[in-house]
Parts: sequence; C-alpha cells; structure tokens
Amino acid sequence: MERERTLKHFPTYGGINEGSSGETCPTCRGTGRIPRGHEGQLVAVIPCNDVRLKPRRTKLYVCISMGVCLFLCCLILFFLFPRSITMAPVSVLSVMVYIAPDTITMEVTNLINITNENFVPVQVADFSIQGLVAEQVVGKSKMTNMTALQSRSQQSYTYQVDLLIKDKGLNTYCKSKNIKIHTLFLVLQMTMNISYLSHTEQLSLDTYEYVDCGANSTSPHPVRL
Repeated sequence: MERERTLKHFPTYGGINEGSSGETCPTCRGTGRIPRGHEGQLVAVIPCNDVRLKPRRTKLYVCISMGVCLFLCCLILFFLFPRSITMAPVSVLSVMVYIAPDTITMEVTNLINITNENFVPVQVADFSIQGLVAEQVVGKSKMTNMTALQSRSQQSYTYQVDLLIKDKGLNTYCKSKNIKIHTLFLVLQMTMNISYLSHTEQLSLDTYEYVDCGANSTSPHPVRL
C-alpha cells in the first residue's frame, strides 16, 4: 500500500524515446528517496533552462571585482612607488685650524639636511666626504653609524672632515700675518649610499664654501651649491 501511494506522487520511470514504460525507478525503487550512503555515487541531471544555471548580476559582480582589484593595485603603487631622496647643505658650523711648522690641519664641521619623500623608511649604509682645495684632495672622511631616515621626514646630520694642507704656497698664504682673512675656496664632494624596498641607490652632491685657514671660526655661515 505504501509503495502504491508513493508511485502516485512521482512520475513513472521510462526511456526518453520509448515513452513511459511504467517501470519503477531502480535508484529510489519507487520510494522517492535516495538510499543513505549512496549520495557520492549518484549524478543529478539538471535541465539547461534551470534558473540555478543562470546566476543574476554576473556582469555587475565581475565589474565590481575588477574595480576593487584595480583600486588596490593603484593604492599599492602610490605608496610603494620610489620617490626622491635629497641632500641639502645648510651651513658651515665651525672651522678649527691647527698650525704646524710644515703643515696646516683644519677640522671643518658642516650641517646637512636629508629629506625622504618615500612612505617607507630609508637605511643609510655610509656617507663619504672628500675635500678639495685648488683641485687637490686634502682630506677624506666616512660615516657608517648614521640613523635611518623615517618615512616622509627630514633629518639633519652634522659631519666633520679633516683637511691636511701640505702645499708650500698654501702654507705660506695661511700663515702670513700681512693678510687679515686667509680665505680658502673649499670643495666638498659628498656621496651617500642608501637602501629601501630592496633597492640600493647612491646620492651625490658637491658643495662650495669659503673657510679661513689662518684662524679658528665658530660662526656658522651658509654653503653654496
């Protein structure tokens, strides 16, 4: 009796071309239920005009996804795109002169500003300075303990370069008592190696300044580029 009531609610089983044969479905055996434990062995046939095969607003979802991805890519490029890092001399802070019988030693202390326009910190590997007087190298200095530059910031550094003048003509000029101000034209060639975002870069800058090689000076004065 139960089987007859079930068959009334479900269509008869038969071939597609042969019409209805009135036979019982071998899968559910007329019960209308799939046997427990056979779910992974059975395949459901869905008509091509089934609504589930035609999701709504597909183009809208695709466009929104592409727009979000494009926005995120532009945002990442905006923050990670390499920007300029500049060195700008500020002033000569002091010049200390030590006079020896055959040489003159000068300790020149300068102030420099370094600006980081990036959105990431910049590591300073080393900072080298070379001093020239009358196109002759008279001193070199190198700094390796400089602190990192924070993102979107400017930091000031004080550095000292020792100059040794051995030229007889310059020695006579700097030691002359007939000249009130012994002005020397000093060229400083600066090189800084930096790294950020797995990228290394070298910055170079030449400055020109006037120093007195005959007396000590502790009055800051500007530097020319």
